[in-house]
Amino acid sequence: MHILAATDFSTRSQRALRRAGLLARDSSAELTLMHVVDDDRPPDLVAFERREAERILGEQIGAMAELRGLPSRALVVEGDPFDGILRAAASTGADLVVMGSHRKQFLRDIFVGTTIERVIRMGPFPVLMVNREVDQPYQTAVAAVDMSEPSANAVRTGMALGLPAGAGLTIVHAFEPLAKGKLVYAGLSQDTIDGYVTDERVRATTELTAFLDANELDEYERSMRIEEGAPGAVISTAVEQLKPDVLILGTHGRSGIAKALLGSVAEEVLRSLDLDILAVPPLR
Repeated sequence: MHILAATDFSTRSQRALRRAGLLARDSSAELTLMHVVDDDRPPDLVAFERREAERILGEQIGAMAELRGLPSRALVVEGDPFDGILRAAASTGADLVVMGSHRKQFLRDIFVGTTIERVIRMGPFPVLMVNREVDQPYQTAVAAVDMSEPSANAVRTGMALGLPAGAGLTIVHAFEPLAKGKLVYAGLSQDTIDGYVTDERVRATTELTAFLDANELDEYERSMRIEEGAPGAVISTAVEQLKPDVLILGTHGRSGIAKALLGSVAEEVLRSLDLDILAVPPLR
């Protein structure tokens, strides 16, 4: 396995490098640390920044405890940041791209159009967005599943990457009882409405169990959480209550988790939740 960790030498990028080091150590993966130098500048300045980036990367490889002793190398490329990262991922055969979050608490919408959003949207590589401080390997994970192939692929990818390393996986699925509003409007009793919702929960549970079995995801030790509500709200509540180390989700899907190129719900989750998130594109 090969992990590519991209850094702009910010604090958030240092967290990403440390997490990449832990993952590489746990999975015996090769590791490439890379930086992109803006080439839209005078050649002398580009050459100087390239040398400085190579020097800093070398120093970080030797200074970070998580990186010491790992089979790793430094890579500096020139160009636009998101394009440079995608080119580096392709050239190294990366199985995972690790990046620091490029958004701030007080400006959540800054995520839109940033380098990491473009890498997730445009690239074919799983991307781990590191938001939190790094102190230990991942022990618990929540995987958002909407019973589409992309969500199944996301779970398989997360498990193959060792997210989490233990058995702390919870599958979260949101169901929306479509006729509930009509029953309320028709003035039926609360017991009748509650009974309908219960039946829908049972149906969703049965379908999810069959989906996991059909996609050979039943072999992983996991628990299931099936909740009524909009997918984004269900995922957010699960994260708040379970406090997982990492969230796993697919970036395309037929319904629920993703509806567009990146996915309306996936985009909402990436913008709003303050935990590490593995975003997995569909198989191509």
